[in-house]
Amino acid sequence: MAVTMRQMLEAGVHFGHQTRFWNPKMAPYIFGHRNKIHIINLEKTVVMYNEALNVVRKMAANKGTVLFVATKRQAREIIKEEATRCGCPYVDYRWLGGMLTNFKTVQQSIKRLHDLETMMQDGTMEKVSKKEGLMFQRELEKLDRSLGGIKNMNGLPSAIFVIDVGYQKGAIVEAQKLGIPVIGVVDTNHTPLGVDYVIPGNDDSSQAIRLYARGMADAVLEGREQALNEVVAQVAGEAA
Repeated sequence: MAVTMRQMLEAGVHFGHQTRFWNPKMAPYIFGHRNKIHIINLEKTVVMYNEALNVVRKMAANKGTVLFVATKRQAREIIKEEATRCGCPYVDYRWLGGMLTNFKTVQQSIKRLHDLETMMQDGTMEKVSKKEGLMFQRELEKLDRSLGGIKNMNGLPSAIFVIDVGYQKGAIVEAQKLGIPVIGVVDTNHTPLGVDYVIPGNDDSSQAIRLYARGMADAVLEGREQALNEVVAQVAGEAA
């Protein structure tokens, strides 16, 4: 479902950063300024955001995966919640170097995480010494914090969705190297360079972050539903 300009206004998407911190490359997306705060042109944002949603819908319909990335404090819980709702992988704690470019090595750590989870569930932990059990528990917590959101990601994602492009430079550079499209919320103090699908908007307000993330999750679910409906229609047509 498309997001409207009114919804964006209510979420404060149009509020950029202080004018003295601006990045001139964001000039095409700035409407003006008020009280030394840049105002983002929502006429452009609403079109670009809905274009990004269409891209995600098509990816999801073709069994693609979108990796949600947001590690700043006010975005973590929202990203985790919305990515989980649509069954997508996410990074909400810290971007580890090589998460994409060295994914084979990361998969070894993910396997270790799965092994430790199995040990916890099948009672193996109860058979080791208290000291060993504590070591395993700490290792499990550390791995889950860093990799828990991508533990079911079996391969590289079709795209990454980033809330704050300044915070997530490492993720964007890795995606670029591998030719993975980047969908990113870009505030007035950052550069849109390196972002394939730019969403000019406030990247600090939790209301705005929820709007972006909810829309992305909905687009994933809609794309999958569309693919399912097409299969059902095809089967029904063949049966007729």
